[in-house]
Amino acid sequence: MVFREGVNMFGGKKIRLNKTLLERAEAYAAKAGYASVEEFVTHILEREISDFDSGEESEDEVKKRLEGLGYIS
Repeated sequence: MVFREGVNMFGGKKIRLNKTLLERAEAYAAKAGYASVEEFVTHILEREISDFDSGEESEDEVKKRLEGLGYIS
């Protein structure tokens, strides 16, 4: 991902996003009150990783996931 002014996300690691997704993330970050797209992406990743680490899914979430994978209809 290319950042303005040469700023790299995550301590020097770069993440590439296609232009359209980056533009959408920038627009959402601004609308939602984040200071930057980097702050927004960091928050989303932290939340997703936390959800994953907790391992707690509701029955409806499991059902949706299995439906999406085609295991149940």
